[in-house]
Amino acid sequence: MDIKQLRYFIAIAEEKNITAAANRLHMSQPPLSMQLKQLEEELGVKLFERNGKTMELTDKGDILYRRALHLVNNVEEIKNEIQEAEEGTKGVLAVGINTLSVSGFSDMLQAFHQKYPLVTLKIVQNDSYYLAEMVKSRAIEMAFVRLPLEHRGFIYEHLLNEPFVFVSNKKTTKISLEEISQLPLLIPSTEGLGSYNIIHEAFSRQKLQFTSIAECSDMHVLMEMVKGGMGATIVPKSVLDVYGDQNLYFAPIIDSNLYSSLGMIWLEHHYVSTPAKNFIELVKEELV
Repeated sequence: MDIKQLRYFIAIAEEKNITAAANRLHMSQPPLSMQLKQLEEELGVKLFERNGKTMELTDKGDILYRRALHLVNNVEEIKNEIQEAEEGTKGVLAVGINTLSVSGFSDMLQAFHQKYPLVTLKIVQNDSYYLAEMVKSRAIEMAFVRLPLEHRGFIYEHLLNEPFVFVSNKKTTKISLEEISQLPLLIPSTEGLGSYNIIHEAFSRQKLQFTSIAECSDMHVLMEMVKGGMGATIVPKSVLDVYGDQNLYFAPIIDSNLYSSLGMIWLEHHYVSTPAKNFIELVKEELV
């Protein structure tokens, strides 16, 4: 069993089809089938259940997939560290961005691309909790997240604090948490995750409860619901820079200490690629 065989196995496991895996690997089907057969014979176990053209991992195949993915990622990390002699002018920058978005993020990406045009960009959007899991599994190298984030094993680079604001489809000059507690509210997160907890704690400090009629981490959908009059929401001010329009109105929230902290995370005690280091420096110049 070698790294090449493991890469073949991973492709089959992810594509669930020999032909699709062969196309992905730019090889013909027969030698790929032979490699799989040799791997199963060497290990003495059945790695896939075949159902027509679809192939599903057995329990033993699932163990090998998770181990192989980790091992192949480690090998790629070693290769990148050794071969990266061009100081970040080539490679891949895999970065995640929180669903609440970051004002000016696309501008920073464009500035990075202009400076390092041969670096391939991989951008993933998700909730901060899931982005942290992706960094931990090394599916992405770094992420923009909303803090605090209860995860260990990361380096946290705090970038900025910004207030939450009240957003609705009606003009409002200012509003209190007590007044907001009487309104139907669309929460820009889901229960148990960062932004939800921040909002919940702000109301709890004033012994108030909010009336949640929906939880939604997709900001475009959230703002469409607000525009349609389904309810109001509370989001960090920068979200409006990305999703705001003439049919949405925001107002400061008085008598509350409701702030969102934006930061970057990457794995502690792990190699950080030169493209990632360069991007971190660019972001700090723009935001800090």
